[in-house]
Amino acid sequence: MHLGLSADEVLTTTRAVRKRLDFERPVEREVIMDCLEIALQAPTGSNRQGWQWVFVTDPDKKKALRDIYAERFDAYRNMPRPTYDDGDVRGERAEKVVDSASYLSEHFHEAPVLMIPCLEGKPGDGVAGSAGYWGSLLPAVWSFMLALRERGIGSAWTTLHLPNGGDEQAAEILGIPHDKYSQAGLFPIAYTQGTDFKLAKRLPAEEVSHWDEW
Repeated sequence: MHLGLSADEVLTTTRAVRKRLDFERPVEREVIMDCLEIALQAPTGSNRQGWQWVFVTDPDKKKALRDIYAERFDAYRNMPRPTYDDGDVRGERAEKVVDSASYLSEHFHEAPVLMIPCLEGKPGDGVAGSAGYWGSLLPAVWSFMLALRERGIGSAWTTLHLPNGGDEQAAEILGIPHDKYSQAGLFPIAYTQGTDFKLAKRLPAEEVSHWDEW
């Protein structure tokens, strides 16, 4: 199934989907592989294509990954939150974001498929090294999510399973060679309950753009 969205519609309505994931409907393997074929057309540094994609459907392994995520999410949820001025759209959405993230933490394992994208090697030293490294994978991951959206499937980019040795635990569960590959996140994949996603409230472009100088 394709929704027939324009490029602009796909780009502006691909949301981090949590509460509207349909945990009852299976996601076909061939659909995921079609989306991956699209994602693999994304640019990658020096054309190395050092990415590997791990898809998890085994119930026990999904629960084990959920447990790793949930333990770290509980610590994250109790951390001090950023504060915003009155009228700031980020502050207006904060409670809903926390609520939906809590829901996903509890139900992560119910998603038909979980995905962990990996990249060969480890991030380089400093900001520039890290940016150059992850820049060879993140465009492909976003392309994958856009392709899912056009097919009525949702996901959410999460990284909370990674800290405090969580990435090593996940690697052991899935057989990922931890010494050779880095994980970029943990993604639930499921058809969405309805497909009518709208533009999110964001800061105006005028407030975050600079021309010729800061």
